[in-house]
Formats: sequence, structure tokens, C-alpha cells
Amino acid sequence: MAHPVIRPARADEYDEIARIWMESWVSTGLAEASNFLLANLRARVRRESEDGWSLFVADDNGTIAAMLALHLPKLYLDQLFVAPAYQGQSLGRRLLAFTRTQMPDEIYLRCVRENEKAWRWYEREGFVFEKEEVATATGFMMKCYRWKRQSAG
Repeated sequence: MAHPVIRPARADEYDEIARIWMESWVSTGLAEASNFLLANLRARVRRESEDGWSLFVADDNGTIAAMLALHLPKLYLDQLFVAPAYQGQSLGRRLLAFTRTQMPDEIYLRCVRENEKAWRWYEREGFVFEKEEVATATGFMMKCYRWKRQSAG
């Protein structure tokens, strides 16, 4: 079976990207699927893409398997969500490796504190916890992480 291809997202895929984002977020147990949540995520995908996101998808022969949103000037991995049907297949690890090709020296990210599966994964992947802060947009307590490439020597 061929791996999904990581490529830039197209504007005509934004609604599907929002659906994948919602399904993956709901799979954490921290939210319930709703038309309200989906509408908010659809609006956010459009707004953030206009405001500087570099948005990528993992394309499995026309099916979006995951979404990845980077803010390259800020060295910020903003969103990484794998569709539930594709979880557990190392797709997240491939997306993170791709992220490191885009930001090879340093990456920042925030993760919802209650999403323990996610932040433990980032810690295993070499990210270092720096602080906690409240996300003003959502009210969630966020764990802030940083990854810095180890210098050779």
C-alpha cells in the first residue's frame, strides 16, 4: 500500500480539511462533533490560510488522511491532525518529519493540556516543555513546546 502523499492543500479542499480536523479532535475525547464546531473550523481554515498558514494535506489517492498547518515565519507548528481511520500508521511521524524539512532548526507548538496522548507523543519526538498558558481563543490550558535541532559536534 502506497503512503499518502504530503502536498500543499488547495482552497477547494478547505471544507474537507475542516471535517478531518473535527473528526480527529473529537477522537481525543475533548469535544463532541457538531455542525457548530465544523462551521467554526471551516471558517478558521479559511481565515488562517489567508493570514499566513502554510497548509498541507496527506493525500491518499484523493482522500485527505491528515492536515498540517505551519506558520513558517514564526517557526510554529499550529495544527497536526490525522483522520481517525489513518491513526496508528505513523502518518503523524511522517508529517512531523516533513515539518522538520520546512523548519529544520527550530519548531514551536502548543498542545491542549488534557490531550495527554498528543503531548506525550511530542515529548517522545524530542519536543521540550517550556510553559503553560491559556489559549485566548478557546480557553484551553495549553502546554507550550519547543524543538531545537541538536548541533553537530
